Amino acid sequence: MNKVLVTGGGGFIGKALVRELVGRGIETTVIGRNPYPELEGLGVQCLRGDIRDQPFLEHALAGYDTVFHVAAKAGIWGPRQEYYAINVTGTANVVAACRKNGVPRLVYTSTPSVVFDRHSLEGVDETTPYAVKPLCHYAASKILAEQTVLQANAGDLRTIAIRPHLVWGPGDHHLVPRLLERGRAKALKIVGSGENRVDIAYIENVVHAHVLAAKNLETTGSGAGQAFFIGQEEPVLLWQWINDLFVRLNIPPATQRVPLAIAYGVGMTLETLYTVLGKAEEPRMTRFLAYQLAKSHWFSHQKAEKLLGYRPLVATELGLVRLVDWLNTGNVKKT
Repeated sequence: MNKVLVTGGGGFIGKALVRELVGRGIETTVIGRNPYPELEGLGVQCLRGDIRDQPFLEHALAGYDTVFHVAAKAGIWGPRQEYYAINVTGTANVVAACRKNGVPRLVYTSTPSVVFDRHSLEGVDETTPYAVKPLCHYAASKILAEQTVLQANAGDLRTIAIRPHLVWGPGDHHLVPRLLERGRAKALKIVGSGENRVDIAYIENVVHAHVLAAKNLETTGSGAGQAFFIGQEEPVLLWQWINDLFVRLNIPPATQRVPLAIAYGVGMTLETLYTVLGKAEEPRMTRFLAYQLAKSHWFSHQKAEKLLGYRPLVATELGLVRLVDWLNTGNVKKT
């Protein structure tokens, strides 16, 4: 890699990836809809634009040897058309722009949510089929986007999809802050038995996996056209991990429980109500969130280890120490 472009370079994963690339002396450009003075200060070229704008992308991607497509509409609530316009059409535009400009390598940031179909997933690998009935527009749109990227793999364009799960660490202004907000308000309840195990992925390990994927495409190409689950060395007990974080931050642990059936029913009711009222903010509970909080979802990383050489650089305990140190500095935005 000599000249790289990152879509969504101003987000949590994108920004960490850009810092890594710059640290390796790689010429890096970012596409985003906002200005990023912090990245410009690192010598990064920042192009303001939208991945839904195909002419813009066709012009912007000229001259690069690798594209990391990280940009996406995340979250689990919002208009269907927006998720599909950004995640599906936007991804198709990136693929088309890569092809038009002769970009030989494309690494796509996907999600394990593409295979989550309401049932617990325990140690499954990448042969697991896509979800038939995804419970949110995010997962449904990411399925189509990932399929677009992997089906585009050909001699002139090698592609890989990376599926990191529950990305966390310093710099996270979404997942962890929302947990802390609910914890401090004593508004977080254990859904289900509280014994569900999940994969989590520390930010530095996620960046490492992206770089390894690009190197694979640049050399043997053994991972081309394939998806890879990425996580820590072992899954964690979700509620134990959350409560451990709370204790370290002097937040009362979550102890109250609610059955999955009730949480699911509340989620369905709130989704219906918010849709009827046209509310833009995300409901406190949704059907997808209820299942995510109650079910196990952890994955085999053997394929990533074998083909990409992936092993976590930062262990879960060390990552937790770093996260708490960062939170205690006051760098995290208040939600």
